[in-house]
Amino acid sequence: MPPDVDALPALLDRLEAFAEAAGLSPRTTQHLTLVAEELAANVAMHAAGATMLRITVSREHDSVRLVIEDDGPAFDPLSVAGPDLDSGVETRQIGGLGVHFVRTMTRSAAYERRDGLNRVTALLDAG
Repeated sequence: MPPDVDALPALLDRLEAFAEAAGLSPRTTQHLTLVAEELAANVAMHAAGATMLRITVSREHDSVRLVIEDDGPAFDPLSVAGPDLDSGVETRQIGGLGVHFVRTMTRSAAYERRDGLNRVTALLDAG
């Protein structure tokens, strides 16, 4: 898909169709769509020069594997410091909650740069 915010609704529709076909629970479906949307939106909004965004999702026994790849500049979104959740909304810095959701809604998440692509792999409980 193009790395464009306007492409996100179609992505979410496809993920929900996958979740239904794979028999995922509503909770897992919610986590999957939120994690994928956050990671894809980060690419669409911040990966200057990216020309493609590839998303692969599969069910593997008790897990769902989500792989998001883009050809933008090397960047590990998982290296971003977590938000200060103890600060009030008025003083908290903008951003960081999406990666926080990725960290808390997945069993594991990892980044690698391979063959000119950024790749984030996340495992979620299939529930």
